[in-house]
Amino acid sequence: MKLTLDVENTVTERDGKMHLDPFESGNSLTMVGMLSDTGEERIVTFDHSEVEPDLNGHDTVQEWLDKATVLIGHNIAYDLVWLWESGFKYDGAVFDTMLAEYVIQRGVKLPLSLEQCAERYELETKKQDTLKAYFKAGYSTRNIPHDELSDYLSADLHATQQLSDKLNIKLNTKEHSSLMNTVILTNELSVCLAKIYQRGMAVDLKGLDTVRQEFQTEKSNLLTDLDKHVKNLMGDTPINLNSPEQLGWVIYGRKVLDKTEWANRIDPYMSDSDFRTAINIGTEQLYKTKAVQCPDCEGKGFVHKIKKNGTPYAKATSCKTCNKLGYLFRPTEEKAGLRFKPPTPKWASANGFSTSKANLALLQSAAKSKGMDDASDFLGKVIRLSALDTYLSSFVEGIQTYTKEDGKLHVSLMQHRTSTGRLSGANPNMQNMPRGGTFPVKRVFVSRFENGKIMEADFAQLEFRVAAFLSQDGVAIEEVKTGFDVHSYTAQVISDAGQKTNRQEAKAHTFAPLYGATGFGRTAAEATYYEHFNEKYKGVSLWHSRLAKEAVTTQKIKTPSGREFSFPDISRRANGSVSHFTMIKNYPVQSFATADIVPIVLLHIEKYLANMKSCIVNSVHDSLVIDIHPEEEKQVLYIINETNKELPNLIKLRWGIEFNVPLLLESKIGKNWLDTKDVS
Repeated sequence: MKLTLDVENTVTERDGKMHLDPFESGNSLTMVGMLSDTGEERIVTFDHSEVEPDLNGHDTVQEWLDKATVLIGHNIAYDLVWLWESGFKYDGAVFDTMLAEYVIQRGVKLPLSLEQCAERYELETKKQDTLKAYFKAGYSTRNIPHDELSDYLSADLHATQQLSDKLNIKLNTKEHSSLMNTVILTNELSVCLAKIYQRGMAVDLKGLDTVRQEFQTEKSNLLTDLDKHVKNLMGDTPINLNSPEQLGWVIYGRKVLDKTEWANRIDPYMSDSDFRTAINIGTEQLYKTKAVQCPDCEGKGFVHKIKKNGTPYAKATSCKTCNKLGYLFRPTEEKAGLRFKPPTPKWASANGFSTSKANLALLQSAAKSKGMDDASDFLGKVIRLSALDTYLSSFVEGIQTYTKEDGKLHVSLMQHRTSTGRLSGANPNMQNMPRGGTFPVKRVFVSRFENGKIMEADFAQLEFRVAAFLSQDGVAIEEVKTGFDVHSYTAQVISDAGQKTNRQEAKAHTFAPLYGATGFGRTAAEATYYEHFNEKYKGVSLWHSRLAKEAVTTQKIKTPSGREFSFPDISRRANGSVSHFTMIKNYPVQSFATADIVPIVLLHIEKYLANMKSCIVNSVHDSLVIDIHPEEEKQVLYIINETNKELPNLIKLRWGIEFNVPLLLESKIGKNWLDTKDVS
């Protein structure tokens, strides 16, 4: 039986966030709706204020699940976790209509809600909107009128079933049949990700408080140092570094005269000479200031006005001369700011000039190469301050908020958020953690087992190896086989070009050209490496050209796994270049590496851990995180080592591909996710 299923559950608001999961105290399963492929429908009530729970409800739902040959749902992982946590069993095949539609879209993002899919496919049954008023008014599902909730659930079931039929017909046409393998893998992975979500990662909340304090102390010290920098660069002018406009004053030393005129004057594609003219006309040079006491209020910020009879008003009024500050800022003759010049019109913004993280990093590289130590120090600290704010809000507070009473952060991994199929996360998104092994937040993730350990099995240079395979670049393949240190080589090229660079700093540049990055806007030494990359890896450059031709000719590109990406509005420009070229370079590498190879390895290891206590608890980019039971460390290591031997065969079995570039999972084990050591 093909069984379409949907659940309704209560939702809890806590710490300003909505918690929809079964791990949140107070949440409960309200209803389960089921629709068979023969049209038989059953809605079972478990927790509703108007009706008694169905006494045979659990047995009824389990009986239908036992008969199911495939379970159909829209975001089926959500339904599975609720079923499992409510005591139901299901370990069969699934078909997720949301994920199937996502694959068919080929990287072109269209809305994926059931309502919007139903409208797009012109289904007979549309998703009902009757409950929006109830939810807006703060009703719980258990308090919405039972009949209305049942009708709502029934409409969802029929819409999902009809959408499933439409998608399966589509996937069996000549145009879309090549995507079937990707849909199958996506559905298999959805079950694995649901299990990872159900397990969660154990969190050391005391350790989290320590990390918070470390970040806050570092932030406080940074602010003190930055205040000194700003004082030196701007005089007494008050600057809020959280304001992109005011940060721009410090970096560029110029201020927009009229924002409306500036916006009308600036064009990202204007010539450099016109851009310089616009800067001269539309902005003014800033000068350092010196604060002096306001003569009108004598530094008080307010004044007592005098009545006609000579007596003062009882209530003081704000001083308009100094705007309540008590002092005025007199410009000196010394120019303010770092006085960087924005290199292109694309650096212009509504408030002046860009202060994006990427552009600040470019300016810092330029400052380093020119020996501008103070400027480099200031920019580095501004970048770090922004990072700390993100770490505190997104990670520290996010982990605190979403860690449940069971002491675990239930890791949400989704396949449908990125254009390439690469996993994304939420609550918080741990895919956004800084790369490398120094991020303190990772220390708070520990084993659920007494004396247990955390393993991270990380693919070595996966995307570079995938690019070497896809392009069949002889130099790249040989470097992988011989273990050539590409990062040290990058550092050498940049250093030889006149910019002293170490291996760690060079990592940011080594593989950047794979994803469309160029030397444009970078220092001369860094630009030298980007040019060198294309000369060194000529096979990669030629492959990029073939991809561009394929995209222009067919309006799509296809990877060896069968996954496809559509470029309906692609064009070749007069100079021979192709629009969307960065995506054309990036999508095949990122998708085949992290949306295809990583998932089949996840599934492979998940299968071998099935009868063990150790379990996969997370996946970040090209790594797997495993919580190891103290009695199973050798077994888990054995599984990883055997998987390494099986990697080429796993790819061949899944897609019939002879992968002729070595792949390697490197393992690290420790008492927490951060403090791990390499193991052979």
